[in-house]
Amino acid sequence: MKKPRTVSEWMTEQGLSIAKLVESSGLDERVVSAIVAGRYTTSPKQRDKLANILNVSPKEIQWGQAVHVDHMYGHGPQFGRSP
Repeated sequence: MKKPRTVSEWMTEQGLSIAKLVESSGLDERVVSAIVAGRYTTSPKQRDKLANILNVSPKEIQWGQAVHVDHMYGHGPQFGRSP
C-alpha cells in the first residue's frame, strides 16, 4: 500500500475544490475547511464520505491533527492560580 496522503494532497491531485467537497459530501463548509487544513478530527462517517468522493479507501488518507494542540491546565486567570 502507498503512503497515506492528506485530504488536501488528494484534492490537489484530483483537481477538486473545497466547494466541490462540501457540495458532494453534504458536510458544513467550516467542517470541510477544517478537515482540509488538518484542524479537525473526523468521525468514521465523515471519513467514509470524503474517501468516497476522492475515490480512495479511508486507509489511503492521512487523518488527524496537523496543527499542534496545546493542552491548557486550570480554568484561566479568572479563577486564580493554575498549576
